[in-house]
Amino acid sequence: MKIGSVDLKSPFAIAPMAGMTDTAFRRLVKRHGGCGLVVTEMVSAEGLIRGIDRTLEYAEYTQEERPISIQIFGGDPDKMAAAAQIVEGMGADIVDVNMGCPVPKIAKHNAGCSLMREPGHAASVIAAMAKAVKIPVTVKMRAGWNDDERNAPTLAKMVQDAGAAAIAVHGRTAAQSYSGSADWDLVARIAADLTIPVFGSGDCLEPQQIIDRMRSGVEGVLVGRGVLRNPWILSQAMDLAAGRPPRVVTLEDRGIFLLDYIDLLMTERVDEARETTHDRWVVNKLRALGSWYTKGLENGSHLRTGINSAPTLGALRQLITEFFGVGLSSAAR
Repeated sequence: MKIGSVDLKSPFAIAPMAGMTDTAFRRLVKRHGGCGLVVTEMVSAEGLIRGIDRTLEYAEYTQEERPISIQIFGGDPDKMAAAAQIVEGMGADIVDVNMGCPVPKIAKHNAGCSLMREPGHAASVIAAMAKAVKIPVTVKMRAGWNDDERNAPTLAKMVQDAGAAAIAVHGRTAAQSYSGSADWDLVARIAADLTIPVFGSGDCLEPQQIIDRMRSGVEGVLVGRGVLRNPWILSQAMDLAAGRPPRVVTLEDRGIFLLDYIDLLMTERVDEARETTHDRWVVNKLRALGSWYTKGLENGSHLRTGINSAPTLGALRQLITEFFGVGLSSAAR
């Protein structure tokens, strides 16, 4: 499929998740296959314009991740257009607009999902950005603000007319956050009404669910929590789409992924002014991922407790090696 002039080798993408989908994690998922597009953690348009180091860090990516979409948030059309130009100057393939974040500290600044409450203004943001850059401008939205304001079908048409090259729709409202179920019937209606590609998102925790959602008429699926639980889910979905049995992921595979993640994080730039040391920052990153990664694992709660209480990076490595039996299969051979 294509988004504007950008070719995607797979219709499956990693959804942006604040604090989780950093460049190290995205690279590892991409290496395991099945991922057609990665989207950065959301980046403040204001922070980009002001050149704030921490903001620029969120927008960092590697060539390995291409095609890459940098997601920005904000509510001022002129500032969003200026930020889009910065994103284009950084070499990104796509600039994405966050109209789906339900977090109050984002929404109260007329950004994130609160933009959906002012469709005309939201469309003006997209129009300003589309005029300012040559790369595709895309939008990620929710079903609406709440059950009384489920206006995604209307807004989707408006942003398409304003110049959006693709949209992604999470089938929950901002009020739902991640509770209840995603409304894929609404997502399907939007996909049927638009001429640009529509990605659906929500409740894809197993490879077969991704395949089932593709049958709803969307042109792609954006996967968030499912990738945090199982970084191979996109590759397994591609296997199913091709009529192959999905790859079997061993316990050792899962351990190696975490150790590789640690190794990549250790090469990341870390602000020396932070209160935590580099090692402590890496440990904290593993704790954040562990809350998702351990779900469904036998004795996963014990592993989660161990990760959260590991005093050092060395202790964390040892815990992962022993729990997942890393190296035992090769030793047995």
